[in-house]
Amino acid sequence: MRYLVTGGAGYVGGVVAAHLLAAGHRVTVLDDLSTGFRAGVPDGAEFVEGRVQDAAKWLDGSFDGVLHFAACSQVGESVVDPEKYWRNNVGGTIELLSAMRAAGVRTLVFSSTAAVYGEPTTTPITEDAPTAPTNPYGATKLAVDQMLAGECAAHGLAAVSLRYFNVAGAHGAQGERHDPESHLIPIVLQVAQGRREAISVYGTDYPTVDGTCVRDYIHVDDLAEAHLLALGAAIPGEHLVCNLGNGNGFSVREVVEAARAVTGHPIPEAEAGRRAGDPAVLVASADRARERLGWRPSRSDLAGIIADAWAFAQREETGA
Repeated sequence: MRYLVTGGAGYVGGVVAAHLLAAGHRVTVLDDLSTGFRAGVPDGAEFVEGRVQDAAKWLDGSFDGVLHFAACSQVGESVVDPEKYWRNNVGGTIELLSAMRAAGVRTLVFSSTAAVYGEPTTTPITEDAPTAPTNPYGATKLAVDQMLAGECAAHGLAAVSLRYFNVAGAHGAQGERHDPESHLIPIVLQVAQGRREAISVYGTDYPTVDGTCVRDYIHVDDLAEAHLLALGAAIPGEHLVCNLGNGNGFSVREVVEAARAVTGHPIPEAEAGRRAGDPAVLVASADRARERLGWRPSRSDLAGIIADAWAFAQREETGA
């Protein structure tokens, strides 16, 4: 098969592109490199530097489907610059869907997010939980999910939205290169590398095992495998929504302790107050992904996830 991967120079998009290539598919990566990196495009993929809004320039009937990762994704930035997120995440997807319709490309896998649920009242979170995003980033992703439902009903698109929880780990030379970095595991590893003085722990009085927030971490390779399965599970006229997570949570302090064991560094902590909008526990129910996609994550060990991320961080630091 031949697939277009929008945002394929980013962290998740690049790893998914690598998995597609390993499965024998042809891959074209479309990325404007505004947040992605040329080094994130796997060897063997065709690379086109361009905006998702202009996908019609390159998308034609030779493609069998699209995997859509091109989006702005910083929660804090979305609060201060919401129009950027509506213009890119929603406006860009409108143009992509138009290009797909014109080219006769009828399969789409969309990179959605657990941010659409906002602050859930129950866990584990199922796909039927109320959607109440608390920031423009989550709101734009939810808007695209709703847009896809309409596209499927009106035009027969086969679409799958995959709502990620906390993606971590690395795939060889492909890992997290966010700037600024906002994810816990790479920030903890930056402390281990001496690039930060300490890890800030926001809130130590939550109703959890050790008072710190609990999150569901999924290895990026498990995540990538779900995308390939989603391509095979997509049904014309149906918009399928699946959560992706391990169903198990780890606290901030459990992540820090595991990182200390993996890296052999002390990793100092600095306690800070709670951040507004941080739920105590965010854990996914991935039952639907198991039932509909046949997905079985196999890299659920926290130490293993961190070890892969650490190997990537050291490779980036040394340039090896």
